[in-house]
Amino acid sequence: MPQATATGTPVAVGASDWVTFHRDNARNGTAAGVTHPGKLTVAWRAHLDSAVYGQPLLLGGMVIAATENDSVYGLSSADGHVLWHTTVGRPEPLSQLPCGNIDPLGITATPAYDPVTGSLFVLAETEGRHHILAALDPTTGGVRWTRTAEPAAGDSADAQERGALTVAFGRVYIPYGGLAGDCGNYVGAVVAIPTSGSGNQLSYGVPTPRNGGIWTPGGVVVHGQTLLAAVGNGAETGNYDGSDSVLELTPDLKRADFFAPTEWSADNAADLDLGSMSPTAVNGYVLIAGKRGTAYVLNPDHLGGIGGQIAQMPLCAAYGAAAVDGSTAYLPCRGGIRAVTVDAKGVSVLWQADPQSAADPPAVGGGAVWSIDDGAGILYALDQRTGKQIAQVQVGKGPHFASPTLGQDRAYVGTLAGVTAVGISAS
Repeated sequence: MPQATATGTPVAVGASDWVTFHRDNARNGTAAGVTHPGKLTVAWRAHLDSAVYGQPLLLGGMVIAATENDSVYGLSSADGHVLWHTTVGRPEPLSQLPCGNIDPLGITATPAYDPVTGSLFVLAETEGRHHILAALDPTTGGVRWTRTAEPAAGDSADAQERGALTVAFGRVYIPYGGLAGDCGNYVGAVVAIPTSGSGNQLSYGVPTPRNGGIWTPGGVVVHGQTLLAAVGNGAETGNYDGSDSVLELTPDLKRADFFAPTEWSADNAADLDLGSMSPTAVNGYVLIAGKRGTAYVLNPDHLGGIGGQIAQMPLCAAYGAAAVDGSTAYLPCRGGIRAVTVDAKGVSVLWQADPQSAADPPAVGGGAVWSIDDGAGILYALDQRTGKQIAQVQVGKGPHFASPTLGQDRAYVGTLAGVTAVGISAS
């Protein structure tokens, strides 16, 4: 049962705030009013108690970051000093897990702020392989309530929650995949819990006997009055099992539609699924490109079932989430960010960034496309028109699929040590 405390006055969300993964529920990842980057310098580094896998948030002059030690921090955006620090559980040591690559395993997903209830939501994995949703007061870090959020499909102990939380339709949506290595009997799922903390939990499970994870860091995407999610490889190669797909879910987690490529069986057999990238709404279409490297253009009003795409073309293996500005999408392609336009004929590539630059999920602002090379620990700013490098700065090694948060004259990056703030100047 939830442990409730009184709610406070919601923080007014300003134009420069960044309250969920890629700033909005469409996961566009685009911010207005960002300084054009002529020069990048490290403004400050906040060394926290563990790695920050989720995107930092910006809210009311604070940077909010969650760590793998099941901690949540409110940091001063000016200099990074700790305004508040809350621990919501004890993380699971990797030694207690059957597989995986995060040690310890705590809060991996990007949190989300709800301006209606004024609560900041985080999902913590805790000792005993439990999953706990916590609602916090973002001004103090105080815990308003907690409750379990276990997926109903598969063995919940084998599930890992990596995809960003989504607040919509009066609920918190929580996607589940598996641990690195695909061990155990997990089944991909989405859980929904009312933002009030009371009321029944809803759950959707991919109709596969095993796997089918919904794991990409972008989480569930809101498109109109529905939700879109990308599903990974399932266990079946004979009878279609609902995996390797783009799902359309209703707010109460009923499957309304789906798309799967005709190659779904081969995708499942070779781990070449669509689930590595969130669906992207661009120019009236839905674009998806997974591990196989094929891009599919879908009709959002009728995803088409198996083989029901409007168009397809070889493009790139994409991981994480794209950013969208107008009719252009910027894809997190292995081998370099690609800028593309989409229409009924397919996908047209405007430019491809240097393969030596970053390929992690990009953000857009100030006439630049921002992306991180997590292994090298470098943040790049690329010219939005050409993809050529404008500037770069060393921020520190980050988790896989790290994505920057953009403020007016700062960018914020989660790293394996905490958060790095980057000053953006025009020259």
